[in-house]
Amino acid sequence: MNDNIILELEGVCKKFKDNDGKLFKAVNNVNLKLAQGECIGIVGESGCGKSTLARIISRLVDTSEGKIVFKGEDAAVLRGKSLKTYYKSIQMIFQDPLSTFSPRMKIGTYLIEPFINFNIMNRKQSCKYVEEMLSMVGLNKDYAHRYPSELSGGQLQRVVIARAIGLKPDIIVCDECTSALDVSIQQQIVNLLLELRKQTNFSNIFITHDLALAESICDRIYVMYLGEIVEVIESQNIIKDAKHPYTKMLLNSVFSVKEFNKKIEAVDAILCI
Repeated sequence: MNDNIILELEGVCKKFKDNDGKLFKAVNNVNLKLAQGECIGIVGESGCGKSTLARIISRLVDTSEGKIVFKGEDAAVLRGKSLKTYYKSIQMIFQDPLSTFSPRMKIGTYLIEPFINFNIMNRKQSCKYVEEMLSMVGLNKDYAHRYPSELSGGQLQRVVIARAIGLKPDIIVCDECTSALDVSIQQQIVNLLLELRKQTNFSNIFITHDLALAESICDRIYVMYLGEIVEVIESQNIIKDAKHPYTKMLLNSVFSVKEFNKKIEAVDAILCI
């Protein structure tokens, strides 16, 4: 792992109240490190605390306990202008791209908004930059004049990525950002993220329930179960080094699907004879 650590979580917990008013820990004592330019995966089933952890890192919800150390400073206690700077440095891409947009706001206006909000550029300057942002994600400048309803899910996710990349953040947090897309579109979005990371060297936290996907794009994988990180493995060694029963269960489900697909292909080949 790169020694240039940009983000570190130390003993992070998040407590919520259930319907009976009792406290439970959605995230429990999570420790995590992210280096500059690195991609880490956080993998686990629905309800394990992945999305809550993503929102904690992005400071969309506060921690109940623990530290978020960003560039040597505890981001969990930031307020005012310092917190606003943190929001600029850490951008988030959500699962459902359509929910990110106002249906009345054109794509160009959506892309301009953060530059005005963070006082980076004036409106005239940002309008020119929009074309460059769209080009970075494989869309032409005409998309700036369209409404979200005129774009496909994959195109909308490209626009969301453009907005995140345009602010030149240190970290991009992807919370199941491909799971709402068709398989072929998923691969396009993943390839786009990989290419943009090469170009800009941002760090990436990729949250998914798909262990095979995480293995293919991440440097390290944090396996999350019932709010806790139960195992951390280098991606290239995940089959050999997995020790926790939950990680092994995830691996078995991945490769059983692969074997099933092989059987389907074999049957198709017989039927075509």
